[in-house]
This record gives sequence, structure tokens and C-alpha cells, in this order.
Amino acid sequence: MNSPVSSDATEVSIAQIEDAINVWRNRNPSMFETDVLVLCAEARCLANLYGEMIFLRTASVSRGALTPAQLAALVGALA
Repeated sequence: MNSPVSSDATEVSIAQIEDAINVWRNRNPSMFETDVLVLCAEARCLANLYGEMIFLRTASVSRGALTPAQLAALVGALA
């Protein structure tokens, strides 16, 4: 990842979220199910956040605003 997400950071940038999605995509490549590309659960929850941030034109999000699944996926991308 280009911009690691440290456990003491209060804000997470959209670039850090994108990097974490790519980590999960490399660890668990997408699969096709009935002609639909499916991401792993970790990448999916981060992709939802990423899409929302793009739509709202948000450059970063507070760690406190993340769901437990989103936070676990971000931290897990560092492992």
C-alpha cells in the first residue's frame, strides 16, 4: 500500500481505502457468479465506502465514522 493506515490516524484518505481494496483483491481475486463479478467481503465493504466518497467528493473520512467491518478490512490490509 502506498499510504499505510496506522492505528492512531484519525482520518483515512480515499487513496488509503483504494490501496486497501487492491490488497484484498490481490489476496482474494474476484470470482464470477452467474455472469456477475463478486469481490471478497473485505473489498466489497471498502468498495461501498469508496463509491460513497467519490459520489460525495470526500477526500477523507474519520476513523470513527467507519463500520466495524470497514475498520477491520482496513487494518487487515496491513497484515
